[in-house]
This record gives sequence, C-alpha cells and structure tokens, in this order.
Amino acid sequence: MDKQEKKAMIEVRNLKKYFNAGKKDEVKAIDDISFNIYEGETFGLVGESGSGKSTTGRTLLKLEEITSGEVLFKGQNIEEVRKRKELLDFRNAMQMIFQDPYASLNPRLTVGNTIKGALEVHHIGENRQEREQIVKALIQAVGLDPSFTNRYPKELSGGQCQRVGIARALAVEPELIIADEAISALDVSIQAQVVNLLIELKESMNLTYLFIAHDLSMVRFISDRIGVMNSGKLLEIAPSNELYKAPLHPYTESLLSAIPVADPEEERYRERVSYDRSTHQYEENEEVAMYEIAPEHFVYCHADEIEDYQAKYEQLLQNA
Repeated sequence: MDKQEKKAMIEVRNLKKYFNAGKKDEVKAIDDISFNIYEGETFGLVGESGSGKSTTGRTLLKLEEITSGEVLFKGQNIEEVRKRKELLDFRNAMQMIFQDPYASLNPRLTVGNTIKGALEVHHIGENRQEREQIVKALIQAVGLDPSFTNRYPKELSGGQCQRVGIARALAVEPELIIADEAISALDVSIQAQVVNLLIELKESMNLTYLFIAHDLSMVRFISDRIGVMNSGKLLEIAPSNELYKAPLHPYTESLLSAIPVADPEEERYRERVSYDRSTHQYEENEEVAMYEIAPEHFVYCHADEIEDYQAKYEQLLQNA
C-alpha cells in the first residue's frame, strides 16, 4: 500500500493511562504514546509482561478510561462516544479476542448460544431462524463443523475455544479486531493454525487488526508493521521485515536476541543482547520523541541521537 493511499482507522495521540494517578503508588501503564493503525493492515504490538501493550488495547476499546491524550476511531474522538446507541455502534465496529479462550466463554452456554447472544445484543438478524443460520455460517468460517453449535466450552480444546471466540467477535461484522495475546495460551502447533485463520479472515472479510503479543516470531508472521513497548513507552515502530533486519533501539535488539533458533549448536553459542534501561533515562526537559530515522521507521530517542541511529540503520542494512 502506497504511503499516500493509507487511511488511518485508529489515531493515537499522546495517550496516557495512569493507575492511581497522583498517588505514591502511581503506575504509568501507558506513558505518552502516539501511533496510527491503517485500514486493512495488521499492526503488531509487542513487549514483555507489564509493558503496557494490553492496557493500550483495552483503552482503545474504551474498557479503560484515558488519563490524557486522545484516541480517534475513523476521525471521531472515542471520549465523545457516551450514549448507549453510540456505544453499541462503537462495539459493533471494534471487537476483542481475549487471551484465555476458556475464561472468555460462558461455561453454561453452548457454542451456538454464545455467538447468538452477540447477534441479539447488537440486533443482527431478523428472527431466530436467521440468527441460527448466521451462527452456523460463522462456525464454518472459523474452521469448525456446524455440529459444534450444540457443544459446551468444556467439551472443546483450547484451539477450538479460541475459534469460537473469533466467531463471536466476527458475529457483529467489526472493522477492527484487537487480538490481545490471543495465541499465548495455546500449544505451538495450534498457534500457527489460529494465526493462519486470522490471516485468511482478514483477507476475506476486509478486517484490520491490532495484534498484541510477546512472541516476536509469530508477530512478524502476521504483522505489516510492529510497535515495540517497554514500561509504558513506545520505543520503536517499523515495517515488520525491516524491524528484524535493522532493529535500532537496544530494547528491540534484546527482544530479538531472545528468539531461539532451530539449530541447537547455533543456539548454544548465540549471543544474547541485554537491555539496561538506566542507560536510556532522559530528563523531562530533553527533546525526546519518536523520530523517523528512515521512511516509516521511528525510534524513541533524544534529538542528539538521531544521526547515530541513522548510521546504525545504514550499517545494519548493509550487513543484512
């Protein structure tokens, strides 16, 4: 997609989410981050546990209140979405796939009733018969047999439960899906199946994804662009393949160096990169921001560091 043709579905501007703001135990879960998610793309958001990536997803979906900054969805500030009808339309357009496939489903409801409930809440389908047909079509769309309609979550595997969660999210015909660690609770072989399913659905249903995960290898496979978070800060944003060829921020390097390789001998002697956050602490009055080091490749740094990062970028590409 040409840069000029990109249309932002989500615009995040100087977003902050502080828990217990102003108190001694204040936690800066999201600390002044800005990025866009463009229509039709998959934006990956990665980082260790506690980095703020899941809180970012929940804030975009209005499951957490914004401390400051703003989030625009298709040009509208989500803080202005307050009335019941507006909120219902907003939930229609943006859905979430949760981390724990079992906990996200009501154990007392069959698969069919779980999906049908979403249709009823959002007034989709003229009558019961039409909703049942939609449910069967969704079950098949996520690779399950229509007979699963009458099963309960306890009768399903983790991968099958996650497919049901995906079907429920798709039931309201969303434009954006936030997948919050949607594969982390699954076996490795099942992870690949679910990711392939998400890719197929994205193409067939014209979806946009925010894919939140800590597994960089899987994020690379599904994402067009990737943002790297640590301690509430967005440290680097780049096209997926470029981030792997030319990781610029030391934290990104440390994450990539932790990915195991298939060759046991190479893995044994492979050098890990450690990240010392204390070497990247800035004073409040310093000009620290996301600077574009190369086209569409941004790094959070001081203005004086730009030239060093640009030189590093050129060197890494030459060695790639």
